[in-house]
Parts: sequence; structure tokens; C-alpha cells
Amino acid sequence: MSAWPAGIAVEVGRDASVKHVVFGSGTPVLIAGPCAVENYEMMRDCAAEAGRSGAGMLRGGAFKPRTSPHSFQGLGREGLAILARVREETGIPVVTEVMSCDQIGPASESVDMLQVGARNMHNFPLLTELGRAGMPVLLKRGFMATVEEWILAAEYILTEGNASVVLCERGIRTFETWTRNTLDLSAVPLAGMKSGLPVIVDPCHATGSRVLVGPMCHAALACGADGLMIEIHPDPARASSDGDQSLGFELFRTLAAELAETAAFFGSHRQGG
Repeated sequence: MSAWPAGIAVEVGRDASVKHVVFGSGTPVLIAGPCAVENYEMMRDCAAEAGRSGAGMLRGGAFKPRTSPHSFQGLGREGLAILARVREETGIPVVTEVMSCDQIGPASESVDMLQVGARNMHNFPLLTELGRAGMPVLLKRGFMATVEEWILAAEYILTEGNASVVLCERGIRTFETWTRNTLDLSAVPLAGMKSGLPVIVDPCHATGSRVLVGPMCHAALACGADGLMIEIHPDPARASSDGDQSLGFELFRTLAAELAETAAFFGSHRQGG
């Protein structure tokens, strides 16, 4: 391993707040919602289910970076308007992805946290502008990025004066073909120790399979994740994107209850209870 870059100023125990939700407080944050915003009714139902199941935040993609240009690319500004309406009606904080600098302003008016996807982790102009925007940022690890590169990407945001950054491990690309990516759980405590930033886990993009989401959620909490991001959908088979890795409401409700017990167990043991 290379020597740790001298430019990274580690602040142990640094947290990040999104309205009333605090990442890094010792209580894991649950984020839930569909991969993509499809319509108002679907987002309203997802927000209601997220709230009933104990999720602190709602996720939903208005702008969707897809491997194929022929795949659903999201509703764009219309999607942001839907997220803003659901946020106003429910009060639940919302996170959505931005892919370019010109999307930061409109998204900032509609949601509470801006996400940088894996494909844009190395988009340094975007990271710099997010640092200047002052909005809380969720920074996903690139699928070919080392932990050091991931944290240095966060530094682009931090050095502009924005200290509200949360890291998200979502799997890296390996030679394995039976999962979408390979979830690197060793990166969770490592990134947290090296950066001082909260680290959450996205098991859906890591595995690409809903049957693997539950076990990886429990494992993530066991290794100290500060939160989880889970994709849910009222009818995963009809989802416009990522249906195979999305959980139906009933399955999510059951998993959320189980995760609450897991979080309480490991939390009490870390505190010496």
C-alpha cells in the first residue's frame, strides 16, 4: 500500500447532517427508494413505505447514467419536480444523483442531498462545484477505484469548504461474473479510519440480485457501516431500471425490521453493552 497522501486532513468522528438525519452518529441511517423516478404515484408510495419501515431518507434518480444510450435515462427536470412534491408532502429528506455541473442548481432546489455516482467519481469539475454548492454530498466509489482514489475524490469537495460528505461503497469490478460487482466490505472500516468520513453501503448495486441484498446489509452493519442505501419498488418486475436488485415493499419491510435488530446488537457491543 502506498503512503497515505499528506494532503488528507483526517478528522476522526466527523459526521454529516441532512436536515434531521445524521450520518456517523453511531445509529445507522437507512435510505430507501427506487432506482429511478417513474411517476408521482410511485414515488409517493415509495416514500410512504420508506417512512413506515423506518428509513430516514428517500432516494430516487431523476437523471440516470446508463451503460446503454437506449436504456431509460430518467425524467430529468420532471423527475426533480416529483421529488420536490413528495418531499414537501411527506417531510422525508431526499437524495438524488447529479451528473453534470448544470444539474446542481435545479437539483439543490428540489432535494436535500446530492449524489455522485460511480461513473462520476473522477469528474473533478463536478466535485469542485459540489464543494462550492454547500449541499450535503453522497460520494459513491468508482467501480475501478482504490480506496485512496475514492477519498482523494472526496477531498475535491472538502477543500472547497463543504464538510458534509458521506462515502458510499457500492462494489468494485472484479473477475466475478455471478454478481453485478464485488462488494468490498473491507473498504468500509478502512475508508472510515483513513478519512474520518461516514461510510454507507449500497448492497443493491454491489450484488445486482435482491436475494443477496439482505445478507450483505447485515454484513455491512457488522463491519461498522454508518448506513445502507436500498432500492425498493412497488412492482420490481415492472421497474424501468434495476428491477432485479430492487426489493418489493413486503420484503423490504421484513428486512428493515431485521436490520433494526442487527444495528442494535452491534451498536450495543461496540459501546460495551
